[in-house]
Amino acid sequence: MNSKLLVLLIGICFHFNIMEAKDYTRYVDPYIGAGGHGHVFVGASVPFGAIQVGPQNIHKGWDWCSGYHYSDSIIIGFAHTHLNGTGCTDMGDVQVMPFMGKVRTKRGEQNDISDSYASYYRHENETVRPNYYSLRMDNGIKAELSATERVAIHHYRFPGQNEEKHIMINLKEGNGFEDYASGLKKIDDYTVEGYRFVKGWSPDHRVFFVLKTDKPIKDLLLFEDNTPVDSKDLNSKGVKGVLVLDNALSDISLKVAISSVGCRNAALNMEEEIPHWNLKKVCEEGQKKWNKELGRIKLSDKDEANQKIFYTALYHTLIAPTLYCDVNGEYRGHDHEIHKAENGVNYSTFSLWDTYRALHPLFTITQTERVGDFINSMLSIYDQQGKLPVWPLFGGETDQTPGYNSLNVIADAYLKNIKGFDAQRAFQACVQSAVYPKQKGIPYVLEQEYIPCERLGEATSIAMEYAIGDWGVAAMAQKMGDKKTFDLFLKRSKYYKHYFDPDIKFVRPKKEDGTWVTPYNPLISVHGGQGYFSEGTGWQYSFYAPQCPSDLINLYGGDKPFLQKLDSLFTIQGDMGEHASIDITGLIGQYAHGNEPSHHMVYLYSYAGEQWKTAEKVRYILKNFYTDQVDGIIGNEDCGQMSAWYLLSAMGFYQVNPSWGVYAFGSPLFKKVTIELADNKKFTIETENNSDENIYICAIELNGKPYSKTYIQHEDIMKGGTLKFIMGKEPNYQLGAAPETRPYTPF
Repeated sequence: MNSKLLVLLIGICFHFNIMEAKDYTRYVDPYIGAGGHGHVFVGASVPFGAIQVGPQNIHKGWDWCSGYHYSDSIIIGFAHTHLNGTGCTDMGDVQVMPFMGKVRTKRGEQNDISDSYASYYRHENETVRPNYYSLRMDNGIKAELSATERVAIHHYRFPGQNEEKHIMINLKEGNGFEDYASGLKKIDDYTVEGYRFVKGWSPDHRVFFVLKTDKPIKDLLLFEDNTPVDSKDLNSKGVKGVLVLDNALSDISLKVAISSVGCRNAALNMEEEIPHWNLKKVCEEGQKKWNKELGRIKLSDKDEANQKIFYTALYHTLIAPTLYCDVNGEYRGHDHEIHKAENGVNYSTFSLWDTYRALHPLFTITQTERVGDFINSMLSIYDQQGKLPVWPLFGGETDQTPGYNSLNVIADAYLKNIKGFDAQRAFQACVQSAVYPKQKGIPYVLEQEYIPCERLGEATSIAMEYAIGDWGVAAMAQKMGDKKTFDLFLKRSKYYKHYFDPDIKFVRPKKEDGTWVTPYNPLISVHGGQGYFSEGTGWQYSFYAPQCPSDLINLYGGDKPFLQKLDSLFTIQGDMGEHASIDITGLIGQYAHGNEPSHHMVYLYSYAGEQWKTAEKVRYILKNFYTDQVDGIIGNEDCGQMSAWYLLSAMGFYQVNPSWGVYAFGSPLFKKVTIELADNKKFTIETENNSDENIYICAIELNGKPYSKTYIQHEDIMKGGTLKFIMGKEPNYQLGAAPETRPYTPF
């Protein structure tokens, strides 16, 4: 072989080995969002895994929705299921806690953990990475955790010899909800198995598990809460078990596998995913999985804080949806029957009211191969419950949020030509969900085109959400050549106009007799389904028509009056009332970045010809509402939505209409970002003259040619290429001023 060619080949191999070896997980800080109101999960997992194993605090309310808050100092165990960033609480299943000394079954209280199995802890004794968690508790025991998709592995090191050593298995305690039924039994000297059934936020979630140890269990002591039961097989409520270990033991490893189907399937999951006892190997394999997903977006930036914020945000977008099937494809459906994912895998934990806005559009770029499975999971839920999911969690429908936001996600995927699901079946499920009589307020929509505010809490928000989903159905129908359905749902997509009061230029709740609610203060928010709006105010919902911003602009009388009103959104001050939603955080005037209804609104300037104002607002939010501190997320992370907004906006664009692949430009944050696409394609976003002062887009190039539009279409991203922004200190007022250069919707 030619010596020069040999040197070249060696160099290429070396280059690719370096590329392969880059550890993106080192930039991830799972503590970001663990303080404040971020509610993020802290612990060990793999991307989209069913297991999120991590520390469990005593649940004390809203800021403990994930089971852990940075302000806490008491641990009651390591639980195997957690939520990430939600505003509601649940999960915390199968809590396991090592302790020493006499047998104790009390959990303890925040002001008193004496005579309990709980322990204090300090953050300086914690190590947290995406697939590894360790903690030396104040009781002296060091715990290490890692996980595969369906199995967790623990290692506990005890500090002393010849002292009683135990492991508590608490099936009573969850995160905010106790069990209604549980069971535990000893199978052999190395194995116990059991179950925990809970009616919580998820109306009836069932977790079966198998726990194996690498050293023999001397005994299993069973309790109904704190009352001893003389049995090795207990089926009751509030079941707790204490594993009695050898006093001379210095360390022990255990594996916990879960299933929604049964203990046999949990055992299959364990045999398939962790047949060994090598925690380091599990960590290394998990790290590779995380690096594969994190490496789909490559950030070129020398600032360590920027890299930490960016890759932690990307990490937070990769926790949910969560895998919800066993290695054989089986899972327990919303109808409590056992189903099987025949092709692909099944998912749950779809925070759709939040994630349809940015997370799912991001997935259509970065996770295209998973989108089909996500949609098939939604279609399976449709078959089980008669409507597409609203907020499904671990085999149950929480029905938590307004709208039927699955429709947005399905329409977006179909219109972007993403494969892997039956489009006609999906279309019919969308149509049927939109006329389903048990869906909140749908009979009113079908009969009179709006939902009377006195008939249903949050009626105005619910109806406006329906209109967004209806636009997606109309767009699907148009592509399929179904004119009748297109006409019907296009009309329905404009029903939000019934709530626009032209006299006061606000969205306003409407009564059954067709009159407006009086008196009416658009600043007032009432949380918990008792008010007119969902986690928002009349100010925010007056800009809530992302399906067709041009129609909304026309309602206000055109660009100029619309822009004046939009300016006011960011400056108006006022009291939202004593019952205001605690989710309304990150305020700029009445714009609330800490909650999802506002997320598209900074981009509306571009639809009215003032892209430079979008740039100002986007850059301010990126720099002030996302930091590398424990309170570095301004509101609930909401299963990746807050972080997805950051990622898209930091790259320079955002999809306003959730079912139409047009991304409006904002203010890109970095010198260079490269997205790894399907079919080995790459899309690179570059900036020139970018700085903290140069926040405005002055000129744009696409693939080396001047580009006059203030948006890019999905298909242009997916072709691969280079988008370049030339930045400046002063606005280019002409950029996007001409109507033909603005982002748009086709009807």
